Amino acid sequence: MGTSPENSTEAGTGMNALARLAAPVVASRLGIMAMGLVDTIIVGRHSSAELGYHALAWAVTGVVLTTALGLLHGVQVMTSQAIGEGRAADTGAILRRGLVYALWIASACAGLLALGGGPVLVAFRMAPGLAEGATPVLMVQAVSLIPIIVADAGLFWLEAHGRALPGTIAMWLANIVNLVVNLWLVPGGNLLGVDGAAASAWATFASRMFLLVAIALIITRWPRARALGVFARAPADPAAAAAMRRVGYGAAGSYFIESLSFSAMAVFAGWISATAVAVWAVVINVAALVFMVPLGLSVATSVLVGRAYGARDAAAMRAAAGQGFAVTAGLLLLVSLAVWLEPGPIAAAYSRDRQVMAGISSAMVLSSLFFVADGLQVVGAQSLRARSDNMVPTATHLFSYVVVMMPLAWWLGVARGGGVDGLIWAIIAASLLSAVLLWGRFLLLGRQPLPPPA
Repeated sequence: MGTSPENSTEAGTGMNALARLAAPVVASRLGIMAMGLVDTIIVGRHSSAELGYHALAWAVTGVVLTTALGLLHGVQVMTSQAIGEGRAADTGAILRRGLVYALWIASACAGLLALGGGPVLVAFRMAPGLAEGATPVLMVQAVSLIPIIVADAGLFWLEAHGRALPGTIAMWLANIVNLVVNLWLVPGGNLLGVDGAAASAWATFASRMFLLVAIALIITRWPRARALGVFARAPADPAAAAAMRRVGYGAAGSYFIESLSFSAMAVFAGWISATAVAVWAVVINVAALVFMVPLGLSVATSVLVGRAYGARDAAAMRAAAGQGFAVTAGLLLLVSLAVWLEPGPIAAAYSRDRQVMAGISSAMVLSSLFFVADGLQVVGAQSLRARSDNMVPTATHLFSYVVVMMPLAWWLGVARGGGVDGLIWAIIAASLLSAVLLWGRFLLLGRQPLPPPA
């Protein structure tokens, strides 16, 4: 079956195609982080101690959530490749398999986090009271994993079809829900009888439920949904299901490695001091917010690379990856410069504690040095996965973030007394290494002929 006119229009070519796909996807990813930003600011201005609980709970939850979303990456890649091969009618079956897979993953992750998250925090023997304060927050966050994981399976599918804008609107409406419920619950608990970080976690749950319902409505009310097979039972296709999972395994491995490594930084900060935990919470929150820009660009780039790979168009694949690289580097240089020049307002937005504010300002200046490299490495990794090179990005992340970054961070930040600044220098080194290795791999593969369609 040939690609439909609508899909051809949505795909497009060149920089215009990247911009059309990237703009709403970046806005959507910024919407994801805006929830965390709102939570962190409202909790931090309520109490520095509660900010520490919030940060530690998210250090564990983030590892589980990002790994789960990596497992679902195959939904997006397989949908993009099917469109490139002219099999758009098969993408409804990909979605249905992906949603069932997402529900199983979400249930398993929620159970794992609810049962094991608290004991994991206690086992790290951090500053007194930190683990005990973070555990109730973790329990609520475990429940909220179910709606966000299932919703993101649908969101990834829409993005592969070039329909990122409706999902972006839903995401920002969910942010409004999150803000309203945060402002209602965090200062005093109201009907739930909780405040601070635990109340903020309930706000996150409410906003994620809203997002799940919204994504379901967007997909089922799309006029082309029936033609794409969304409402038809997916045929049994073990090979297709296995291919989707294989893509996800590679992405999940990378996400797990990277998120676990950054969560280890929160543990290192806990070994330093309670103030270091609060400063690190802001560093990782701002870095994650900035990271949503290249993450969105990586999604758009991978969709275009995946379609070109499905069509076996090597020139289009190289062009899409090159444009993703250039736009990512240019935007992040501007962001880095802004953060480097004005760290004070960032510190003032997150805390009223003078010691914490001073630490944040210093850390922000240093953090601006790794934004570009961190962004380029994720675009490189996603471009490789879009052309079915799944395991090299995982191996690269394992080497860069576990073998290099974690020991270096412990040595600089804890053993040598460098504090949070020492942790950040380790991130700078690992991100540069990862970016060089991943883009070197992409250039190397670009010199080889593409395999025939499976």
